[in-house]
Amino acid sequence: MRLLLLLFTLVYSSEQIFVACEGNYYQSNGSVWTIDDGEVYSYAENPLGQVVQSVYVENNKLYVIVNVPGNIQVYDITRNGLIPANYIDTQGSGPREMVIVDGYLYFTNWYTSDVKKLNLSTLEIEDYIVMPGLPEDIVFHDGMLYVSIIMNNDWSDGDKVVSINPSDNSIVDVYEVGSGPGSLSIYNDEIYIARTFYDDNWNAFYGTSKISNDGAVIQTTYGAGVACGGSVHSLNGNVYRSFNGGVAQLDENLNIIENTRIGDYGFDNVYSVEVFDNHIYFGLSDYSAPDEVAVIDSDGNEVANYEVGAIPGDFAIWNGCFNDGDVNSDGMLNIADIVIVIYYILDDAPFQCEADLNNDGMMDILDVVIAAQEILQN
Repeated sequence: MRLLLLLFTLVYSSEQIFVACEGNYYQSNGSVWTIDDGEVYSYAENPLGQVVQSVYVENNKLYVIVNVPGNIQVYDITRNGLIPANYIDTQGSGPREMVIVDGYLYFTNWYTSDVKKLNLSTLEIEDYIVMPGLPEDIVFHDGMLYVSIIMNNDWSDGDKVVSINPSDNSIVDVYEVGSGPGSLSIYNDEIYIARTFYDDNWNAFYGTSKISNDGAVIQTTYGAGVACGGSVHSLNGNVYRSFNGGVAQLDENLNIIENTRIGDYGFDNVYSVEVFDNHIYFGLSDYSAPDEVAVIDSDGNEVANYEVGAIPGDFAIWNGCFNDGDVNSDGMLNIADIVIVIYYILDDAPFQCEADLNNDGMMDILDVVIAAQEILQN
């Protein structure tokens, strides 16, 4: 029976990388792109708005924050590309970054200086938590939300990270981490913070801070002229900081180990960095379309390069499957798929989510019944 199963089954695995391209301010050319199986695709309905700020994946849905005019757009991730599902108007709140916890989407907002709580079942904003400044990044760790306060309400450099208890939306702690906290990353139960701040002449300065698991804060500010960029990442079992056109490892005191740099795209060209599966994605921009996404492995070898829209600023990864019953991935749900699912069940095969039509975590006769009903209805 296992031989028959192998004959009938085509192994289907999916990974898609979504790229948020901010677009140029006042030109409303922000866009979303999909990297899939070595090819890049522009979403058919691009552009989406003035500033496509961030993207986030949960299950088979893509959430896109458009900063101006201020909305969250939700898409179903399907075999045939992105399908619009929902649209949430944030009433001009200036949304920035987001995270999903227990059926709620929490997102930071500059113009209202708060974190809003969106119920994903009702798509209603149920609550908000006032922040001591303009909140930027948000992550969830060990039962708590952590929010970086990149600027004060008077638009001077902020210096705080706030922790929030999502069970009652209360602020638990406020950590002073140094000027300009932005990107947050979790590694070994500790919160790493990439910082960027400016002097009166708009010269940029950089630093990195860490909130240890005991609540202690360590911070390091780098000397003038160090070209860091604005993000911190986990890679090769260590913490890396965007640095001088690539990424470089941090030592235990958060200093940059310059000779560990991976990537060499020029500081002025790198707009954003993300790490997925030990591959580093660089958003490269000259602030006009087309821009590029370059992908290198952990040894520094470029493995891909894609043309995308203007100013690629954020990335999200989808690793999943489509539980639509098309287990042989031929683009159709038909009797061949039912036969394969029956063999799965009789052979006690490992779980294949494509066969789980009712999404109950099991492959059983109920899935066969649902597949048969769908075939008869079409």
